[in-house]
Amino acid sequence: MKQPGKQLIDKSRFDAVRATYRSRPYDIHNMYVSLKQWRIFHAVIDCGGFAEAAKCLHLSQSTISYTVAKLQDQLGTPLLRIEGRKAVLTPEGRALLDRSRHVLKEAIELETFAKNLGQGWGGEVRLIVDHNFPPQLLVQALSRFSRLGRGATHVRLSEVATLHTEDVLRDLTVDLAISERVPLGFLGEPLVEIEYIPVVHPSHPLMQLGRDVTAADLAEHVQIGIGQSGDRERSVSGSPKQLRRWMMSSVDTVVEAVTEGLGYAWLPEHRARRWLDKGLLVRLPLGDTRPHKGNLYLVHGRPWAATPAACKLAEVLRSLSPHAEAREAPALVRAPG
Repeated sequence: MKQPGKQLIDKSRFDAVRATYRSRPYDIHNMYVSLKQWRIFHAVIDCGGFAEAAKCLHLSQSTISYTVAKLQDQLGTPLLRIEGRKAVLTPEGRALLDRSRHVLKEAIELETFAKNLGQGWGGEVRLIVDHNFPPQLLVQALSRFSRLGRGATHVRLSEVATLHTEDVLRDLTVDLAISERVPLGFLGEPLVEIEYIPVVHPSHPLMQLGRDVTAADLAEHVQIGIGQSGDRERSVSGSPKQLRRWMMSSVDTVVEAVTEGLGYAWLPEHRARRWLDKGLLVRLPLGDTRPHKGNLYLVHGRPWAATPAACKLAEVLRSLSPHAEAREAPALVRAPG
C-alpha cells in the first residue's frame, strides 16, 4: 500500500530537480544558429560580398547566400540589405556582428585550448622572477613559450626583490621562480650569471677624489640598494658593514636616487647600461677590485606536482640561458637542510 505523504515528498523533490535542470542556459533555449553560420556571415562582411566570401571559404556562392538567408530567417531579424550590388549591414546586423565576433573568438580559443590540453598544455603557470633577471631574456622566453603553446596557457608573472622570492616560494601555488638564492628544501639550477657594478652620478663627491675609490671612502657615503633593511649589503670585498644604507623597492627608484646624487649603488650591469650610455651614471673606479658576480637559479616551486605547462616553460628558460650550450644537463643545486 502506497503512503500518500511519501508520494507528495517525492513529487516535490522531482519538481525542484526539474526546475534546477531547466534553469541551465542550454535547457531553456534551443540553439538554431550554428557557429558555421556566424563564420560565413563574418566572411561576407570582412571579404566585401558574397562572391568574395565564397572564394575565401572555398564554397559556392549559392551556399553563402543560402546560409546568410537562413541565418536571418532563424533570427527573425534582417542582417543585411542590398544597395545596388553591395550588401550593407543593418543596425541590427551591426549589433549582432560585434557580439558574434566575441562568440566565435571564444569558440576558436576553446578548441585550441582543448587540442593543446592533449599535448600537455593548458591552465596557468605562476612565475616569480628576481628583479635582477635580464628583462630582454624574460620577454624572449615568454614570447617563445606563447608561440609553442599557441596562447593556450596563461602566465601570471611577478617581479620581486631577492628576499621576497624566498618568501613567495612558500606559496604552493607558485610553479617556477628565478631567484638569487635557493630556499631551504628546494632544488635550483644555475640559469644566468649577473655582474653587478658600482655606479654613481658624475658630480658625486666620490668622483671628485681624482683617484681610485677605497672601502673607507665608500663608508663615508650612502649606499642605495633594493630590498628590505635586513638584506645583506653588496660592497667591496673587505669593507666594513655599511651603516648608511637606503633601501628602495625597485631599480627605477634606485636610479632616480643615484642620479640625484644621494649616494652610490651596485646595479646589474645590464640594467645600468642605459643610464651609463646616456651619461647620467658613471662607474666608480675601484682599482683592482673585481666586480661582484652572482648566479640566478631556476627553482621549481612544487616539483612533486609540476604541470606539463610549467615544465615546458622551464625548458624554454633553460634553452635561452647563456650557459645552455655548455651543458648537456642542468646542474642541480640543493639548498642545505
